Amino acid sequence: MNGKNNLDLTKGSIQKNILLFALPLLGSSLIQQLYNTVDLLFVGNWLGKNAYAAVGASSLIVTCLVGFFTGMSVGANVVIAQAIGLDSRKKIQDSVHTAVGLSLVGGSILMIIGLLGAPCFLRWMNTEPEILQEAAAYLRIYFLSLISIILYNMISGILRAMGNSRVPMMIQLIGGIVNVAADAILIGSFRTVEAAAWATMVSQTLAAALALAYLAKRGEKCMVHWKKIRISPGILKEIIKVGIPSGTQNLVITLSNIFAQYHINSLGVDSIGAFTTYFKVELLLYYPIVALGQAMTTFTGQNMGAGEPERVKKGVRICITMGILLTATTAALLLLSGRPVFRLFNGDENVLTNGLKVIFITFPFYWLYVILEVLADTIRGAGKAIMPMLIILGNICLLRTVLLFAIMSQWKDIRGIAVTYPITWLATAVCMSVYYKKGSWLKRSGIPGDGVDQQLEKPLFSAKKTT
Repeated sequence: MNGKNNLDLTKGSIQKNILLFALPLLGSSLIQQLYNTVDLLFVGNWLGKNAYAAVGASSLIVTCLVGFFTGMSVGANVVIAQAIGLDSRKKIQDSVHTAVGLSLVGGSILMIIGLLGAPCFLRWMNTEPEILQEAAAYLRIYFLSLISIILYNMISGILRAMGNSRVPMMIQLIGGIVNVAADAILIGSFRTVEAAAWATMVSQTLAAALALAYLAKRGEKCMVHWKKIRISPGILKEIIKVGIPSGTQNLVITLSNIFAQYHINSLGVDSIGAFTTYFKVELLLYYPIVALGQAMTTFTGQNMGAGEPERVKKGVRICITMGILLTATTAALLLLSGRPVFRLFNGDENVLTNGLKVIFITFPFYWLYVILEVLADTIRGAGKAIMPMLIILGNICLLRTVLLFAIMSQWKDIRGIAVTYPITWLATAVCMSVYYKKGSWLKRSGIPGDGVDQQLEKPLFSAKKTT
């Protein structure tokens, strides 16, 4: 592969390549979190509690949509990474143009559905009548941004498949700066919740345009040509095979968090504040693990495509070792400095006490999350996404929900909620390890193009004019 920003993950030091690839992914997550927080600060401080609540009422819908299409971008990442490993230029080109075409078509359909159905979606979620109008206005404008959001996520997946995680991070940084500036200008000038949504649209559209422009000029083998944008059935099938399970997993996990929040809310304001703060502090552990997992998805895709399964297994061992050492060290530091760290977010003594109860139960076992995340993303990178989805849904979602109801019916305490996390991490890590050890995910049936002659396919959709 050419390009100074592209890492060939099939060669060289595994440890060095994974770290070089994962660090920009971590940077992207931190940048995203930072400007999401700034968004809420502007809305909460300048527009008041009703506008803040209106944005909050829309957040679950937004999270579900973005989560699903992040999963679809994982599908594109896997298919293209494997094609790059195979070094098949045609398969790479077909995959890239199918992914972009899917973004445009899927984004357009969802945008129309969202524009028409926004008030209905909010009513189904039992949104308070006094904020319904503001929430619907915010959500409709957000749906206008959907094509840009989906396109950016898909192109980020393509760039990561090339071994390029630096450019998506830089584009994310530019988009974040523009988003903050647009928030200040638009919310400051118009003082409406719609202004916050327009700021998001401006920044997301810019990010998508920059990503597409980069891919059109500097994409090398993955270069986009407008006249070649089309959806090829065989490639679409491969993307969906990984993307839909990954997206569905994100959706169901988001929805399952509602059950946890139900029990948290039942314990009162102090517990709500403690868990709200906990979920912020937890990101210091969570984001590095996710970055390592994402790196393993691309690493596995490229190496499976190149026919290097033993290199994949070695990469898994190295990645899990690095992740456990990093997580254990960070968790220990946070346990030692828990009170001052929590005080950065909330100084209430009851909230601090409850928060410390939670981290002393969960953080010592957070290293288990490294195992389940790295193994799940490795298996997905090999093109096998259904079993990781089923394992995670069965344990993180179903088992945790059952445990919450069982424990909280007997022990109404914040520690009763906290203890369900390490239990389900352990169950998921064990199940994922058993499936990984079986080795069925190593079969080459997941490689795009095996047994498929892409040249004989007719596109389902094409951007090229016909006469």
